[in-house]
Amino acid sequence: MPGAVIVHHHTRYKTYPGELTGIVVFSCLIASVAGCIFGYDIGLTSGLTSSEPYMVKFFPSIYEEMKKQVVVNQYCKFDSQILTLFCSSLFLSATVAAFFAGPMTRSFGRKWTLFSAASAYVAGACIGGVSVNFPMLLTGRILVGAGVGISIQAAPLYISEMAPAQQRGMLNIMFQLMITVGILTANMTNYLGSKVPGGWGWRIAVAFGAIPAAVIALGALAIPDTPTSLIERGDTATARKTLLQIRGVGDVREEFDDLSTASEDAKAVESPWRELFFGGKYKPQLTFALLIPFFQQLTGINVIMFYAPVLFKTVGFKQNATLVSSVITGLVNVFSTFVAVVTADKVGRRALFLQGGTQMIISQILVGTFIGLQFGMSGTGDISEQYAMCIVLFVCVYVAGFAWSWGPMGWLIPSEIYPLAVRNAAMSITASVNMFFTAFIGQIFLTLLCHLRFGLFYFFGAWVLLMTLFIAMLLPETKNVPVEEMAHVWKKHWFWRKFVIDTSNDARSAEMRKRIALEMS
Repeated sequence: MPGAVIVHHHTRYKTYPGELTGIVVFSCLIASVAGCIFGYDIGLTSGLTSSEPYMVKFFPSIYEEMKKQVVVNQYCKFDSQILTLFCSSLFLSATVAAFFAGPMTRSFGRKWTLFSAASAYVAGACIGGVSVNFPMLLTGRILVGAGVGISIQAAPLYISEMAPAQQRGMLNIMFQLMITVGILTANMTNYLGSKVPGGWGWRIAVAFGAIPAAVIALGALAIPDTPTSLIERGDTATARKTLLQIRGVGDVREEFDDLSTASEDAKAVESPWRELFFGGKYKPQLTFALLIPFFQQLTGINVIMFYAPVLFKTVGFKQNATLVSSVITGLVNVFSTFVAVVTADKVGRRALFLQGGTQMIISQILVGTFIGLQFGMSGTGDISEQYAMCIVLFVCVYVAGFAWSWGPMGWLIPSEIYPLAVRNAAMSITASVNMFFTAFIGQIFLTLLCHLRFGLFYFFGAWVLLMTLFIAMLLPETKNVPVEEMAHVWKKHWFWRKFVIDTSNDARSAEMRKRIALEMS
């Protein structure tokens, strides 16, 4: 049965027969838990450095310095580059690991790559939880980083290949939703850990990450690999069976044939890395592979999340201000991500990017101005409650804007725009760039805050303006377009069409000739 066609921006794209089946939802849910372990580590890192027993055990000299310092300036908090570098070690380990994820997903498949990443994470979390000295702690952290780096490459890839085109946005955004759940869980665990008598609560917080990682490892044993990955590794019989199972219809010939053609095209590419960087025909994909994760980290989301406790303290949440602020921003983050889950496949990716970006720019300018008017350049002074409530409101408006634009789209767009020939390599680049800049922004953030003061909000606001213009001009709409048909999107785009070398027609006409010959015989 031939696929229907969908009319979209004056272009006709195929839709394959099939429906959203339970096995697809379950499989994508398991893969999306990779977001949870990444988010958990983002939240855990900030909590550990404020845990007194943890600091005394592993960083006694830095802890002594922290106690001595008297904060007179709201902008210049205690800043230890060594401590920050240790916190960043996880993300630097993930940066390196993500490069190895490409060859792993290509050779062993998406499913087994997820399994090995989760296993490394479980081992790292357990070692970290029972650490008695610094080398043990660092070993655990590097293993956890490797698990994060590999899984954030493999998970969005797995989801995009499993999902039907019409629900790909919704299913892929579960990954970002899980990141927000992971951050919120870590904030809760940090708080509960700090209440444990005897000062070993941090061990619970570190080891707790093994639970979601174990869910991925065990879940990976129960879910099928993607048909694309099975065809890529030559197991066409299982691929056809899996495709029938996940689409829930009796005839998947057309989709199977298109996946096989894409796989044949991919096999002709000897070195995906060389093809991506020097081949010339993947310029648009390479641009987005590098810039989307770079921009995602330069939205300033980490700054807002970090600065929230200071603002919330002044509102009157004197006790447990850090927890309250983390939970409020965390909840806004989680619930706002649902907006993207519901709308990404209806209003499209561009609309969410542009609306969310505009909301973030306005919020950052207002927050920066409010703080500047109160603290000035000196960083001293108090904020009145009404003023602080205004700031808290716009912090939440900012977080909401991020949670339905750059948060989920930063993972969705890269996972759906790469052709199979360079998909593994390009997703590795995206994951590595994301991890590297997570570490980099974390490393320079406190120094930037101390020097730029309230201007830091304007600094990130300017970046959001730049990236919103970049999206407005250069990102084509990708909703409802099958991954195998994505090449046509670039050919229609006013800017990218001059860079796209069209070789697909040759492959398709060869495939058509082969089909006609088979039918005649």
